[in-house]
Amino acid sequence: MSKDSRFFQISAFFFFFFALIGVYVIFLPKILQNMGYTPTQIGVIFSIAPLMRFITPFFFLRRFALTTRVLHLALGMMLLTVVLFYLTIDTFLLFALANVIYGISSGLVLPYIETYALELLQKEYYGRSRLYGSLGFIFIALLLARLLDDNMIGLHFMAITIIGSVLFAWLISGDRAHFEAAPAASEPFALLRELPLWVSIFLMQVSFGAFYSFFTIYESAHGVSLTTISYLWTFGVVCEILLFYYQARFLQHPLMKIIRFTVLMTSVRWLLVFAFPDNLTILFISQSFHALSFALYHTATLSYLSSLYTNKKLAAQFYYGIGFGLGGFFGSLLAGYTYGPWLFLVSALVAAGAFVALLYVRPATS
Repeated sequence: MSKDSRFFQISAFFFFFFALIGVYVIFLPKILQNMGYTPTQIGVIFSIAPLMRFITPFFFLRRFALTTRVLHLALGMMLLTVVLFYLTIDTFLLFALANVIYGISSGLVLPYIETYALELLQKEYYGRSRLYGSLGFIFIALLLARLLDDNMIGLHFMAITIIGSVLFAWLISGDRAHFEAAPAASEPFALLRELPLWVSIFLMQVSFGAFYSFFTIYESAHGVSLTTISYLWTFGVVCEILLFYYQARFLQHPLMKIIRFTVLMTSVRWLLVFAFPDNLTILFISQSFHALSFALYHTATLSYLSSLYTNKKLAAQFYYGIGFGLGGFFGSLLAGYTYGPWLFLVSALVAAGAFVALLYVRPATS
């Protein structure tokens, strides 16, 4: 199959998968609140899937290989969650179990496709494919803000985006040369060398816990309408798209310098949200930083890890597991327990800790 066809499949996967993330992080917290879930219960729900993403990579250090069969099993589990979300959302414990399955499956699928995209397209064109994920996120943010009168509509869109993600991931897995290649050998925990770097990756995503779990609720409490909040989410992703498209020129600079800069600006971003929670001008400025704290940080960190480790798939699994997994888990719990006027100040301090940890990293050649 031609590279152009693979580019289309990868881009379509990103579109559906991050549209799914959009439903999950923007609207599901509000849906759960409408259904009577407490802030603590919402924090617990949104900590489960990240925790599963953290645990899963450890099973692949020695006993299991990241094969096509594992990917297909994960895709089947993602399809199962379509049914489970409908059946369990009214019951906290059962819905938590459904999120366990969602966390395991999505935590396997995304690193597979991300690693494949980065290897096939390289840094120069990876961003141009990845930006379709941002477009999917925007599409959902704008559409559901107008349709979310019925809680079930959110579940319908989760079902559609899961099915689309599974379909295109399955088509991509047809590249047998990549997905059935023998993985590079890994000694247990060898991937966890460069401890300050992994601590920073962890803290960076802890700082995002308040944003992903409570930004919509937090801004609603400060008098910002749901439609305006959707515009804030959308603006952040538009900035992200622009940087994804033009990021190749930035990535020519030393990657560790880029990572340090983006982490520092993330701390500033949360500080602005804390200090000016109802000032729309400042909020839009803070959202523009998403181009740095997500798009540029994400590609620079994945590329840096790829330069450090020979087993790139497993390195990506640990990036998602320790960052979006363990970091997301503690970030959601922390946000649930500290929800209130100091929420984003706590996030700013955590991101500042991530920057300090990076000062102890000895930059690799990249």
